[in-house]
Amino acid sequence: MNTWNRKDLLGIDGMELWEIEMILDAAKAFKGVGERSLKKVPALRGRTLVNFFVEPSTRTRVSFELAAMRLSADVVNMSTSASSLQKGETLKDTAKNLEALHADMIVLRHSSPGSCRFLADRLQASIINAGDGAHEHPTQALLDSFTMREHLGSLAGKKVGIVGDILFSRVARSNIHTLRKLGAEVFLIGPTTLVPRSFESMGVRVCHCLDDVIGELDVINLLRIQHERQRKEYFPSLGEYTALFGLTKARAVRLREGCLIMHPGPINRGVEIDSDVADSARSVILEQVTHGLAVRMAVLYLCAGGKGVPA
Repeated sequence: MNTWNRKDLLGIDGMELWEIEMILDAAKAFKGVGERSLKKVPALRGRTLVNFFVEPSTRTRVSFELAAMRLSADVVNMSTSASSLQKGETLKDTAKNLEALHADMIVLRHSSPGSCRFLADRLQASIINAGDGAHEHPTQALLDSFTMREHLGSLAGKKVGIVGDILFSRVARSNIHTLRKLGAEVFLIGPTTLVPRSFESMGVRVCHCLDDVIGELDVINLLRIQHERQRKEYFPSLGEYTALFGLTKARAVRLREGCLIMHPGPINRGVEIDSDVADSARSVILEQVTHGLAVRMAVLYLCAGGKGVPA
């Protein structure tokens, strides 16, 4: 029987299928904690987690904070403005000081790809990647797959479309790795400038016309445009992007019955998705947020020393 032996979660690339399934199965067990009147278990009692977010975040930071609290850990939240990085201290020195203060786990979001690996190689504390540049966002991909499994069961053979800014999206990269390992067929959909053919080397299908494939999909996952990572304009206007790739009310009618509508947030309503569609019965966007809590509880539990699915 496989047992968990990683102290860090740095990305999905390089993980074994059984490791992904163990996280998802553990999340299933932890999902029930949130449905109880007493939403707390003692799994991480006495442990200290530091949320170190060098980039801004709402959902991910709060989700990790609540996940740690529900596991009975002590939590400290940090941001760049409240750290000595503002004074010129290196990321390594800041993290080493946190470890010297007996931080057991550091959840890091950083603009530089590879920053989490950099710290994991130098610290005894567990490092959890909450997004490193345009590289990976592993827990988002895990919660996305968990949400799909809750509705669709096995993902083997399911068709999942990821629509939007793939080039600059860490969410897309982690989702590609996760979904491919779980046996799904992945479609990347968007303008040629944001979805180059080079992505086909990852074993996915690239499509530059949403209308050509929208009726085939079991899941449509819409991504926002990553303006903060772009150095030039990649399409003429937001209006043109919406006309070609937005999930409008007219386009949503063409989705197959049972197709899940997903979005990692934050949503730009009226751009990648119509507001009424985002709030429709088909949408599982808020479920993704709820499931993110269970998935992050599972990740923290396993990386803190849990060997498998909790009883």
